[in-house]
Amino acid sequence: MSKYESVIIINPSVDEAGIKALIQKFTDIINNEGKVDSVEELGNKKLAYEINKNKEGYYVIFNFNAKPELIAELERNYRIEDNVIKFITVKKED
Repeated sequence: MSKYESVIIINPSVDEAGIKALIQKFTDIINNEGKVDSVEELGNKKLAYEINKNKEGYYVIFNFNAKPELIAELERNYRIEDNVIKFITVKKED
């Protein structure tokens, strides 16, 4: 298994309960075939440029271990979720 870091930006109009639900959903997906090391919530931050008419976004960072096949499934779920406005997943050096 390799180490990965995934950063998602959630629509700032989502309430706190909605954010917790999204974080739980993605944590569960990762834990099915990998292991979440940490989840870091950075909160609302100003975006460098507007995305879907949003000037801010709620940042969440997932650090986890997983097989490469899990990344495709995780990013597919990011794309399906309307409240995730941007995401990136990178492999970390060992």
